[in-house]
Amino acid sequence: MMKVGVIGIGSMGTTHLDVYGKRDDVQILAVSDLIADKRDGVGKTKGNIEGQAKGGLDFASFRKYAEGMELIADPEVELVDICLPTPLHHTYAVAALRAGKHVLVEKPFCRTAAEADDLVAEAAKAKGMLMCALCMRFWPAWEWLKRTIDQGTYGKVLAASFRRLASFPGRSFYLDGNQSGGAALDLHIHDADFVQYCFGLPKAVFSRGYCKDSSATDHVLTQYLYDDIPIVSAEGGWSMRPPFGFWMRYVVNFERATAVFDIGAKPALRVMVDGKVEEPALAEGMGYQYEIAYFLDCIRSGRRPERNTPADAANAVRLIEAEVESIRTGQIVRL
Repeated sequence: MMKVGVIGIGSMGTTHLDVYGKRDDVQILAVSDLIADKRDGVGKTKGNIEGQAKGGLDFASFRKYAEGMELIADPEVELVDICLPTPLHHTYAVAALRAGKHVLVEKPFCRTAAEADDLVAEAAKAKGMLMCALCMRFWPAWEWLKRTIDQGTYGKVLAASFRRLASFPGRSFYLDGNQSGGAALDLHIHDADFVQYCFGLPKAVFSRGYCKDSSATDHVLTQYLYDDIPIVSAEGGWSMRPPFGFWMRYVVNFERATAVFDIGAKPALRVMVDGKVEEPALAEGMGYQYEIAYFLDCIRSGRRPERNTPADAANAVRLIEAEVESIRTGQIVRL
């Protein structure tokens, strides 16, 4: 029975608790949050996606810590799940690794690429394992896309576009771009990471964007430049006016088919091929349950994560920094 402690009981901490609470091989031993209502399971939050951050667990049996470092010091906690604000990821992940814990840290991996590189180095010498919760690598329709690209099912990719758009979250953390990194780092990173997951790091990026609601990039559109793929792009932002809602979409044009995913459509995934529309069978649920299941399996088997490495997570932050630099300079930025 894996004993887990979750630090930060906001929307993602609640989402992770939802997953752990449904497993019979995990014991939620402890939670930590500076806000008493949250660590008591009273405070409610919500995420972008229907079914996320449901809550409803009974917190009565959990050990409760105001300060996350106290949870890390608990000798019975084996896995520390960090869902704190982005600038705190590095500090708490390093502390947990040095305490001999396994660590799952929410995206983005760290606030800066320099911090991310340092965390990669810490993980390399740590007893415990480290993984970043880059959930799109595990989302059923996106996992299907990665597998389809790798297997060459419909031939080569000619064009791939990803869109992730939302209304502004509104909370104070997001207003401060120095803290959140804006939508580029906090939201768009999902698609930037998935681009590198499918195609490798691009040789360069060209981005346009603007600030509107925070002091950082709130809307970005990037072209990822590859020698062997004509068009790869991703758009992300949280500057849409309410009640816009939330879009998560991709369109990928292969040599012999076109795949379209739209989280708001039924079915969400359609493939146009040979004059017909196919609806691939997908696993139920969202990426959160599968990423956590994968990490737990890695811990039990003693096999460090290969599908989602700390270096991958660091490169995702590095990619976002290149995009922000391209917006700032108006120039192509090479990686």
